[in-house]
Amino acid sequence: MTFRDKLLDTSSRNHSLLCIGLDPQPGRMPVQDVAEFCRAIIEATSDLVCVYKPQIAFFEALGLDGWRALKATIEAVPDGIPVLLDAKRGDIASTAEAYATACFDVLGADAVTVNAYLGSDAVEPFLRRPERSAFVLCRTSNASAPEVQDLATPDETGGSEPVYMRVATLANTWNSAHGNVGLVVGATYPAELAQVRERCPELPILLPGIGAQGGDLEGSVAVGLDADGGGLMLSASRAVLYASSGADYAEAARAAALDLRDAINAARTEGSTAQDG
Repeated sequence: MTFRDKLLDTSSRNHSLLCIGLDPQPGRMPVQDVAEFCRAIIEATSDLVCVYKPQIAFFEALGLDGWRALKATIEAVPDGIPVLLDAKRGDIASTAEAYATACFDVLGADAVTVNAYLGSDAVEPFLRRPERSAFVLCRTSNASAPEVQDLATPDETGGSEPVYMRVATLANTWNSAHGNVGLVVGATYPAELAQVRERCPELPILLPGIGAQGGDLEGSVAVGLDADGGGLMLSASRAVLYASSGADYAEAARAAALDLRDAINAARTEGSTAQDG
């Protein structure tokens, strides 16, 4: 199955557009073993998600033990549920190929986030495996994103457009070969999300920022759904993982994930109704 096949199947089965980010921070975890913590979260929420998103930095920061925990975490995800590795890789072609090998062949992720700042040859190595996907950073959720992403760049009509819209256009082009490109757009920028969705009506969009970052869940769903009422993966990490600091952390994570999934579905129903109208 391709990443998109897994995503569509899991989203339909679990009635979910919720992506849970796995960001283990030892100082906040009620248990010391990172792999144990992540497995418990996965076991408690696997019927509520459409995808899991391990953030590689939190594992890398733990050295060799962290790499082992990351591998164990990915292996703990039930078959059929996709894993999108948040690694934000981007480098010259030969290095990008090595990154792709590490993310896909060694770690076993189904998709990975990539940085297109170096251009198409930094992205192409991640797209050579049609069953895997690459999610290109487009309009990120952080506050300083406009410093670069809002800069004007020439468009195809002789006018200008912001960098993030140029990236969206390029993503459509890259997607034409294997249909395995997605975008990352922050829930903190719903107006920009609407522009990107209009430019890229068929691309799946990873939408970080709905939890601790305070993104606009309802507004983002309203403008970000595709024509089939899906096409979004709304990501929350800390709001789910650290819903409790006690022994009930897995149960609390499940309750938080259930609330988020249901809130997303309520917004999804409203958004689909508005589109139909």
